[in-house]
Amino acid sequence: MSVGPGSGVDAESACPDCLRRNWLIARLGGWIQNVTDDKPGKRTPELLRLGTAELVEAVAAKEADEILSWNANLEEGTMVGRLEAAGCWACCRHHPSFPDGLGDGADAPVAIFGRGGRIPLRQLRLESSVTVVGARRATGYGLEVASALGREVAAAGLNVISGMALGIDGAVHRGALERGATVAVLGGGPDVPYPPSHTRLHGRIAEHGLVLSEMPPGTTPWRWSFPARNRIMAALSGMTVVVEAASRSGSLITAEMAVDAGRDVGAVPGPVTSRAAAGTNELIASGAALIRGARDVLDRMLGAGVGRPLFGPELGPGEPEVLAAIEGGCVTVDQVAAETRTDEAETARTLARLEVRGYVRGTQTGTWARTALAAYPSPREH
Repeated sequence: MSVGPGSGVDAESACPDCLRRNWLIARLGGWIQNVTDDKPGKRTPELLRLGTAELVEAVAAKEADEILSWNANLEEGTMVGRLEAAGCWACCRHHPSFPDGLGDGADAPVAIFGRGGRIPLRQLRLESSVTVVGARRATGYGLEVASALGREVAAAGLNVISGMALGIDGAVHRGALERGATVAVLGGGPDVPYPPSHTRLHGRIAEHGLVLSEMPPGTTPWRWSFPARNRIMAALSGMTVVVEAASRSGSLITAEMAVDAGRDVGAVPGPVTSRAAAGTNELIASGAALIRGARDVLDRMLGAGVGRPLFGPELGPGEPEVLAAIEGGCVTVDQVAAETRTDEAETARTLARLEVRGYVRGTQTGTWARTALAAYPSPREH
């Protein structure tokens, strides 16, 4: 039997009727796609609020009798067997471990499937979970901020949730895995890595964190599956943070869903001339919390000043000067060496140490850039 997160959660931790509802949604995938092609972000939640018979009638009226008969005759043993064969578990709204955040929305799934269990499902509470999302076509700035947010929020003991997409989502998960665990919510089955290029990341999350979906094992995602999974990400967390997003973006749909669910929303600012920052800047202008780093997230979630200091390792001899040179605009070894009046070979070694510690990032063109990790204060600053 596949053991899931938390005591008593496994492939049989969802009642047959709830499992049948989720299997029905997967069966209706193509029909739902046909009726949501114009506005998948808005239309999907409306459909998922419908009861079983109403949903089938709305999207597949001609085949309604056959689909409803098939669904009613799905045997519990068949569904549990598929879960166990895929190494997955299930949990429905009637089980005590079902996340509270999924119980207060009309369009919330009645059951979820998962793989992994390093984060107990019952620990996905609103007050201890943060969703971080953003653009698939992210800038270097956005990727660095996303990675730092994932890393530092996870290090502070909060659950970091994202959608395992390319760009910002992937950076969030990788950052969180450096210091703790993370939760991925997928548009397809929990055993189906998507995009395929994130297969290795999917495996790491399942091993060290949690993979969730409302889709049964083996289900490949449809276009409408992504706004559908976004509503789950928004509902699971007390706060949703958008790192980068164009003016028309799925990440903005997630933020809107979070607002509709009564959750807090934050956004990372970006240059006013950047298309990738247009959506986040709009969110801030509309009242979203300004997020400059993990400290702003923790202040909103836990209260101002609560939580451990968010600093990197203590700096060694010569490192503060090199870091200051990078912050001052020096981008190459020779520029930093000239600014700090040190040998270029020694400067290169210092930069390499700072990169390992997370303070700077080297590029393929041989330049160096500062990361978002704050430097540990000197004794005079304590």
